[in-house]
Amino acid sequence: MEPALEKYIEAHISPEPDCLHRIDRLTNLRLVNGRMCSGHLQGRLLKMLTAMAKPRRVLELGTFSGYSALCIAEALEGDATVDTVEVFDELEDFIRKNLASSPFGERVCLHIGDALEVMKKWENDTFDLIFIDADKRIYPEYFLRCRDLLKSGGFIIADNTLWDGHVTESNPSSAQTKGIQAFNDMAAADPEFDTVIIPLRDGLTILRKK
Repeated sequence: MEPALEKYIEAHISPEPDCLHRIDRLTNLRLVNGRMCSGHLQGRLLKMLTAMAKPRRVLELGTFSGYSALCIAEALEGDATVDTVEVFDELEDFIRKNLASSPFGERVCLHIGDALEVMKKWENDTFDLIFIDADKRIYPEYFLRCRDLLKSGGFIIADNTLWDGHVTESNPSSAQTKGIQAFNDMAAADPEFDTVIIPLRDGLTILRKK
């Protein structure tokens, strides 16, 4: 997206809360690949989609700095909660400080560890909304696990599903590209889901379980 157009859009949507603006700045200052942070536009979309879905339980794979988890938490009602999983334990202190700085941080429960391993604790549980934004190489494995954890009528939102356009490559060398291509193929072919890809930022796929 052209910078001028992005600025225009951000000026005509709900403002980014001060807490999230600070987290976004700290993320870009202190972490490698700060662009992985959802940011203003995608963050407001995540809040909007969460408000529309009205989930009681949310699962996020890939916490990074906590920005997206807080956008989701901001839209939750009552005692609804977000369980978020981050594999890199060196980020834990940074994430917890960011969660503590938000009025919605108490709605977020952080789990440190490999997502597929952590998800085993919820084998008998279900979620209403799942946001996937973790290791692109194993998006297919995430999808297979998440489809079983998701309630009927629930939603999966997956980030980076256009992967800078590399998904159109016929012979990709990147394991990340291959993983996302496989995820996109599986999602499109699964009769249990209605699926749409939104060309926002790096691609956002929304799936609804029938």
